[in-house]
Amino acid sequence: MLDPYFSGTKLAWLLDNMEGAREAAEAGQLLFGTVDSFLIWRLTEGRVHATDATNAARTMLYDIRRGVWDEEICARLCVPMSMLPEVRDCAGDFGTTALLGGRLAVRGVAGDQQAATLGQACFQPGMMKSTYGTGCFALLNTGTDFVRSRNRLLTTIAYRLDGEVTYALEGSIFVAGAVVQWLRDGLHLIGKAAETQGLAEAADAAQDVVLVPAFTGLGAPYWDAEARGAMFGLTRATGPAEMARAALESVAFQTRDLYEAMRRDWPGAQEAVLRVDGGMTASDWTMQRIADLLAAPVDRPRVRETTALGAAWLAGVASGVAPGPAGFAETWALERRFTPEMDAGERRRRLGLWDDAVRRTLSRPAST
Repeated sequence: MLDPYFSGTKLAWLLDNMEGAREAAEAGQLLFGTVDSFLIWRLTEGRVHATDATNAARTMLYDIRRGVWDEEICARLCVPMSMLPEVRDCAGDFGTTALLGGRLAVRGVAGDQQAATLGQACFQPGMMKSTYGTGCFALLNTGTDFVRSRNRLLTTIAYRLDGEVTYALEGSIFVAGAVVQWLRDGLHLIGKAAETQGLAEAADAAQDVVLVPAFTGLGAPYWDAEARGAMFGLTRATGPAEMARAALESVAFQTRDLYEAMRRDWPGAQEAVLRVDGGMTASDWTMQRIADLLAAPVDRPRVRETTALGAAWLAGVASGVAPGPAGFAETWALERRFTPEMDAGERRRRLGLWDDAVRRTLSRPAST
């Protein structure tokens, strides 16, 4: 997938357009890494230039099947391989730092969504989680199966422990919680995010207002960077309540797109329960609408900041003070399960509205 979402093409642009950058890289005076690599470098005061397998998979430069930097891709993008970091396990030795008082070990490293997958204890193939922050990111654990998506999802690394890679299918939504920020800061329809719940509940059920929040393009499964946001079904009776409902429902619609793409790609996802986390999961209305449109249960855990939890678990495992995957999974606790309540006919009707709205928003016909 060639998209500016990944860092490989950005690195190539920097090397071509920043004066002296390519010369410095070829001379070994300029290094590259994702944010974790930069933090490790600074924390270890330049002693360790490393990343983990999940972050390496985010660069478009890493061969996730062979577990090495891809020579062909690096050559095509004219990226010197000498500037790339060493790739290590998610739970491993990334050096020590003395910058925080005393000597502390750096032991757990993972990408944001992969850490959330671990925090949700999605260790078994077929388990699926979705994190709702500014954007939304869903991962489906496919175990040792390297699944090539036929539906424009990303095949990625869920985690690497003890040298063994677990793969995943991932879908990325660019605008989730950001749509509520738009209502608050852009349109000034609300004073705080929590107000959207009451507005959505009070919206006129007879109005079919649909928002496609392509403010920065559309992510998976469309990957249309040129698409821009649009709202359909407006009437003179449309007000803040209907717009708030459309905003929240857009997150549920996009989650459904990812869910269905995953089910089409991999048979093991057919009976998946969706585990959710992140700040937006505080909205009961949104979580219920996701369950309704997926026609599947949605589980909200007691600990919703699962990214931090997953990163902490990795550090604990590497340090020998936390249980392994099976023991950690036993600690996962359900706060509430949302089960589908919408009848099948209404679900089909609403999904038809969304599909038509997306079709009219895309800058080009959708790929099949």
